[in-house]
Amino acid sequence: MLWSDPKNEPPQELREMQSMLRRASVLIAVAVILALLILGVR
Repeated sequence: MLWSDPKNEPPQELREMQSMLRRASVLIAVAVILALLILGVR
């Protein structure tokens, strides 16, 4: 069973994917805030 496996750290690929997703979400949030600021100034 998968759930009975010991809780080791996730594989390298999964950690890289999580860091990439985190970076992408941060970039998207910054882009949205900048767009709102630009639209609000005009």
